[in-house]
Amino acid sequence: MFFGGFSTTREVRLHPAGAEYITTASSAWRIGDAPARCVASVGQRHVLILGECGATDLALGPLSDAEPPADIAWRWPGVYAVVEEHPDRTVLHTDPAAALPVYATPWQGGWAWSTSARLLARLVEAPIDVQRLACSVLAPSAPALAGARTFFTGIEQLAPGSRIELPADGSRLKATVQWRPDPVPGEPHHRLRAALTEAVALRVNGAPDLSCDLSGGLDSTTLAVLAAASLPGPRRLNAVTVHPKGDESGADLRYARLAVDLHRHQIRHHPLPLTAEHLPYTEITAVPATGEPAPSTLTRARLVGQLDWMRQRLGSRTHLTGDGGDSVLFQPPAHLADLVRHRQWRRMVAETLGWARLRHTSVAPLLRDAAALARSSRRDGLEDLGRRLAGAARQDDGRGNVCWFTTPPRPSWATPAARRLLLDAAAEAIDTADPLSGLDISVRVLIEEIREVARTAAADAELAAACGTTLHNPFLDPRVMDTVLRTSIEHRPAVHAYKPVLGRAMQDLLPEAVARRSTKGSFNSDHYAGMRANLPALMALADGHLAGLGLLEPAHFRRHLGQAAIGIPMPLATIEQALSAEAWLHAHYATQAPQWTTQPSERPRA
Repeated sequence: MFFGGFSTTREVRLHPAGAEYITTASSAWRIGDAPARCVASVGQRHVLILGECGATDLALGPLSDAEPPADIAWRWPGVYAVVEEHPDRTVLHTDPAAALPVYATPWQGGWAWSTSARLLARLVEAPIDVQRLACSVLAPSAPALAGARTFFTGIEQLAPGSRIELPADGSRLKATVQWRPDPVPGEPHHRLRAALTEAVALRVNGAPDLSCDLSGGLDSTTLAVLAAASLPGPRRLNAVTVHPKGDESGADLRYARLAVDLHRHQIRHHPLPLTAEHLPYTEITAVPATGEPAPSTLTRARLVGQLDWMRQRLGSRTHLTGDGGDSVLFQPPAHLADLVRHRQWRRMVAETLGWARLRHTSVAPLLRDAAALARSSRRDGLEDLGRRLAGAARQDDGRGNVCWFTTPPRPSWATPAARRLLLDAAAEAIDTADPLSGLDISVRVLIEEIREVARTAAADAELAAACGTTLHNPFLDPRVMDTVLRTSIEHRPAVHAYKPVLGRAMQDLLPEAVARRSTKGSFNSDHYAGMRANLPALMALADGHLAGLGLLEPAHFRRHLGQAAIGIPMPLATIEQALSAEAWLHAHYATQAPQWTTQPSERPRA
């Protein structure tokens, strides 16, 4: 389900095989059945809305005669991009969450753009960007290092929340930031309730074959009850709770059943037992080719098993998940520095004590780090990150993390060449101006995290699409993100609190026990069991593409894998990132992207 087009003075009738043109008068195309509307066509100017958008035809009417408003890419519920086609340029309006990422590359004197970086890479025969790959494997928690780079050399991600002009003459693109989450007065819970309700209703109204995760946690339960309430009676929502086969005593099932009991006339509950064939790391190289490594790569067997089961047993072809809720709703530790900046001393001390108790660490280092962070800029944070990557500054201890950027410890299996690529990326990031300067530190940190989660969630949606299922993550909708991030510091939750804004927003629809729940079911034991069960296959990956690209030393990597499999305590983040990247590279080289062609495609009426 991809979109794309061109900005060039040439008449272009080129498209990927299997694509169709969105209108007869446009060079824009789509693959799949994702929504696409031409909402204005006046002379040689065309305005397209690509993706799920809750705007009515009446609301879109003014676009025929006027320039799109600055907030057009997040004005309505859904995840979508807006495209203006002119004879001398194409203008793209991108969503601020990067939930529908858009990419571009120079092409034959103009520009080509698409929501698939991999399709553009096939168009211009772009190789893998090894620096971007190194960043994803060795510094996954610092997306600032990647900047606008994609996993393909020369393919650029367009800035989220911006208006981007792609001149037809191939000159430099022009990006203007449109979205900035300056705070608004008032508490955010009622705005969050409205934004989530609209986001869920949009998916429910467009999908009669809908299902939803129901893990018993706050996020998925919220979406399930909102989806159930949006269904026209007498329809009931199919809600699925996964659990270990033979064990129905877990907290996830217990909390899920409380929600089902409260909404028994609206929700049909389906416990789904997981067996050894669903363990993490099982057949990870069987993932389909995607634009970048998908977060669910290591749990592919579980995801595919669930989607196949839901499609066969429930007829589900559209599925809602609570993914993204953690990133949107948790307060990062940098919030303590914002309290220092805003001179809220009493609250800062109280929240530092609460965070120290939660993280089982001492208070003094947190106070010291919060005070230091309050005096720093984002550039200072990037310079400190560069020093840590070079081994010239202390590493994060993983307890407080009151800083701009965190990084996992450098693994011994990373090659000197890989570490040099990280330092190059840090230097580039330091020299890049921040387009959102002046925001509170916690807000700026959250923006980066949410965008990383939303963009990679698009890769998970590609995995689901390969199984015939459309995946939606309403917490990553731009309007939901906008609602939360515009909260003034007076109304932001404490750093140690568990999603109080969502609990308050949904208190009349959730069982009291669910609204108070502050833990999640853990699948850590499954990860270790899966690593042990699949260890021979994982060991074989050490001699794969990452080693061939000079990023990984196979012997050291195999030793770390073996130690992790027997339970020796160590950070798993970089190991898991390396395995996901290796599986992605395997799929990328094994499966070519669709060929570009000038052969006629089926063309809809204008």
